[in-house]
Amino acid sequence: MLINNAGVIDPIASIATADPAAWGQAIDINLKGVFHGVRAALPLMLPVGGGTIITVSSGAAVNAMEGWSAYCSSKAGAKMFTACLHKELGGAGIRALGLSPGTVATDMQRDIKASGVNPVSQLDWSDHIPPEWPAQALVWMCGPDADPWLGDDISLRDLSVRAAVGLGQ
Repeated sequence: MLINNAGVIDPIASIATADPAAWGQAIDINLKGVFHGVRAALPLMLPVGGGTIITVSSGAAVNAMEGWSAYCSSKAGAKMFTACLHKELGGAGIRALGLSPGTVATDMQRDIKASGVNPVSQLDWSDHIPPEWPAQALVWMCGPDADPWLGDDISLRDLSVRAAVGLGQ
């Protein structure tokens, strides 16, 4: 299995003022990193009949947020890449799916809070889910119960998904 979990939120800036190099670096990490990870894993997975590739996604892949053009664009690209991966290699045993965890209590949320940009920065620390929840969901996603989501994202904002994974409400 491969878990594509590298990601950066920076630059948090308006499109008009964002540093092009920083914007490109976010694309390199959040989108091209997914591609490179998959390309490294496929030669190991395909000869043995397949494997599971999960990309950590985001609600930002489908919801534009002020100041997050690089993050939203890169996560939308990674979500589409997951769908393409499923379409191209699902028949070869590659289980491709994404996890959209919601806001997780990590250092990234501290950076977002410090920026003061968009409604996510206004959330209280207690509004974020614990990091153990996505970890538990990732393990669950490696099994057949997650098969209905192949090629798509599983959202931890969905209470029925939380129940299936065995997480709190």
